[in-house]
Amino acid sequence: MGNAADNVEILKDAYQRWADTKGGSVEHFMAIVSEDIRFGSIARGAPEMTFATTYDNRTALRGYFEGLLSDWEMLHYTVDEFVAEGDAVVMRGSTAWRNKKTGQVAETPKVDFWRFRDGKACEFYEYYDTARVFAAATG
Repeated sequence: MGNAADNVEILKDAYQRWADTKGGSVEHFMAIVSEDIRFGSIARGAPEMTFATTYDNRTALRGYFEGLLSDWEMLHYTVDEFVAEGDAVVMRGSTAWRNKKTGQVAETPKVDFWRFRDGKACEFYEYYDTARVFAAATG
């Protein structure tokens, strides 16, 4: 089991960079995940968010970030709290993104589940208001 406080610090730094750069810190996220990261999204690859699907390695995970940043512009990413126990960390916050094709904004609560192994994130799953995101993506 990892040190919960260390895992939270890794994520605090990563989310701060993500917010400060409006999504420009992809390389930092790639550096904190393990080669065999298991990644999932509540959108499950729906047509409005085909990139928000499952990935099972760091190389493939780049597709998530490429799709996200190609289709969406971050307006804000706000972290409210982290809850950690053992090797698991949950982030609760909110975010808003503008769809580049429709110009519509999706503002949503956001919850991310992380699991760490040997100082690297080996599991991730994101939860957000898919109805709002899908509506913004379709105009």
